[in-house]
Amino acid sequence: MMVVSRATAEHYNWGENCDGWILAPREDLTVIQERMPPGTSEVRHFHSRARQFFYVLAGELTMELESACHSIPAWHGIEIEPLARHQAMNMGEQEVNFLVISSPTTRGDRTDCADKDL
Repeated sequence: MMVVSRATAEHYNWGENCDGWILAPREDLTVIQERMPPGTSEVRHFHSRARQFFYVLAGELTMELESACHSIPAWHGIEIEPLARHQAMNMGEQEVNFLVISSPTTRGDRTDCADKDL
């Protein structure tokens, strides 16, 4: 076992100038820390197999989940079931930092929603 941090984790860029650090890259469980600047969002999508839990460390995350918007402040979280259409957004004026815990991994398990009604 190794101690991990953002400094030692695999880093990637996504979306509109957002960052991710893969803290636990396993097939049965993935833990990622993500950073979203103000005014950014991800593409609305769903996962066929993966269940996810988003836990906010700083800022306030807006999660659109099956057409309902939820505001998630720091030290709160939300669970996303498989097949649930969702989109993370930062509608605030401060950056948002959060953990995304997925089981199993979301790699190869994402379908983007081209239409909001999908």
